[in-house]
Amino acid sequence: MTAPTPSALPLAFSPEVAAARDGGRALVALESTIITHGMPWPDNLETALRVEAEVRQAGAVPATIAVMGGRLHIGLTEAELRELAQAREVAKVSRADIGACLAGGGYGATTVAATMIAAGLAGIHVFATGGIGGVHRGAESSFDISADLRELAQGSVTVVAAGAKAILDLPKTLEVLETDGVPVIAYGQDAFPAFWSRDSGLKAPIRLDSAGAIARAWAMRRALGLPAAQLVANPIPAAHEIPREEIVPHIEAALREAEAQGISAKAVTPFLLGRILELTRGRSLEANVALVLNNARLAAAIAIEMARIDG
Repeated sequence: MTAPTPSALPLAFSPEVAAARDGGRALVALESTIITHGMPWPDNLETALRVEAEVRQAGAVPATIAVMGGRLHIGLTEAELRELAQAREVAKVSRADIGACLAGGGYGATTVAATMIAAGLAGIHVFATGGIGGVHRGAESSFDISADLRELAQGSVTVVAAGAKAILDLPKTLEVLETDGVPVIAYGQDAFPAFWSRDSGLKAPIRLDSAGAIARAWAMRRALGLPAAQLVANPIPAAHEIPREEIVPHIEAALREAEAQGISAKAVTPFLLGRILELTRGRSLEANVALVLNNARLAAAIAIEMARIDG
């Protein structure tokens, strides 16, 4: 069976993104699960608009990605963002189910993996998110490993995140990334950050200190014929972090509750994040917003450098 050509794909570019593509401007992909599964209305819309504004202020163009009406939207208008933020029964889509969601014509919020796929189809080289998924604790018996890792191994997009989500087994996550040959780059420090905390206690494999250096590493991988995906681990700003020694007890308490209640598979992460929000009395959500904004700024700077390399 012949693979569909890009023109046959159900892609819908927002006017802003279409103009940026025509003008050769730097683009930054943004996921949509933070809108539909990360925060309540109207905080979700406000945060989405703030993240997009950060990208624009840094000199690039945001492209929030979502499935709506049987089309894979690359960039959303403000009206579409508002519609998605208030929508109900929104699927959380990854590589396995994005096709079914598109065929069904419903709403789909893209995870890290699905956003990477969409960005690759749209020719967008940089994606800003909060934190990637990875190897879950207890994966040796549950086999619960995020599709984000597989996508990083075979994709073409540089993902800017505040490390991997701190609820995960971070040493095993780094081992899988190393096995799959994914460059893990800590920005401006030697330590691998852990989402809410600047230091996970683990050393990052690579340290780079500028957006230009990250863009050149991406260009060199592409020239070598290697998958050009990179994970850029950008530490949360110090003023907003929850130190590791403070957040770890909350994570462990939430994990024990999830196990006691038999929560598993896709339900684990939302439960843990919600419980940690309660245990930190809202601080984890404030930190989440701060780190996403910080990642958007760095992603825009990297996208601009990549656009310069591409001429």
